[in-house]
Amino acid sequence: MFEAVETLYENPMGCMEDIEHWRLEGSAKIDCMDDRIILQNKLDPDLFGDDAHWVFGCPEEFPDRIIIEWDFYPMEEPGLCMIFMAASGQGGKDLFDESLPNRTGKYPEYHSGSIDALHLSYFRHKHIDERAFRTCNLRKSCGFHLVSQAAEPLPPVEDARPPYHMKLIKYEGIVQFTINQLPILEWIDDGLTYGPILRGGKIGFRQMAPMKAAYRNLIVRKALLKK
Repeated sequence: MFEAVETLYENPMGCMEDIEHWRLEGSAKIDCMDDRIILQNKLDPDLFGDDAHWVFGCPEEFPDRIIIEWDFYPMEEPGLCMIFMAASGQGGKDLFDESLPNRTGKYPEYHSGSIDALHLSYFRHKHIDERAFRTCNLRKSCGFHLVSQAAEPLPPVEDARPPYHMKLIKYEGIVQFTINQLPILEWIDDGLTYGPILRGGKIGFRQMAPMKAAYRNLIVRKALLKK
């Protein structure tokens, strides 16, 4: 059982000024409406393929043992939504170190490139096989390792009743994920099978075109393990 004990970062994500220092990798439309940040691809995926996807990264550096929470509003699909956590450049570099190769939103740059990260896809409605059997996937990189998989309860957009409150805990080797207080996924990294436990780093959101979604009330807190 984990308890939030100190707020490290709080962002209402209610206007453009709230995300003015965030870093966009790739091309995206970023708007604000109804006190929410709305994110959508700028490039047509039928014309640009994987170049139409993108990543939007928070500039803050976080320690290990954190609880990440945000409200999620799916608006248009098909598409896929993902969050990165414990993301950093290899060799102890900052995720945004200028010496790292440029990243443009293509997934291989993140799972098999020059960074280490955990990435959780929690709305996987992009391809027909993903829509037919819906799962949340947790991967660890570098290496594209699928380390955990669980059922995904989020409905199609036409049936959605957002906001959906997402809660993601990263505490040493433990990863826990809930939606609207419903436990979805838990994984314990042994620090051996897929390399050392990732500790600290940055977080960011990724969408696959033509997904349109809104985000609000991002908050990151220190986590305390209650015994």
